[in-house]
Amino acid sequence: MVIDVAALDVLDSFGTRTLRTITEVARLRGAVTVVVGIQPEVAFAMVALGMDTRPVRTALDLEEGLAFLDRVVGGSRPAATRGGPV
Repeated sequence: MVIDVAALDVLDSFGTRTLRTITEVARLRGAVTVVVGIQPEVAFAMVALGMDTRPVRTALDLEEGLAFLDRVVGGSRPAATRGGPV
């Protein structure tokens, strides 16, 4: 599962906690989640405020997030979803 937050200018403690909760629930349901698109200014503010995102996997952008997911779960998807022959 990819969560793209590129459009967010602010990610406060509530938003960070919500992302952690979503990723934890998804993990419990068997999904791998990556959050992509955190703006540099937002990341800097999150670090400065001491917000903990350690359990949340992040990637720079959608392309890197999809590459991460492909590395993690690439072998477990059916051939039709990988673009290979059926």
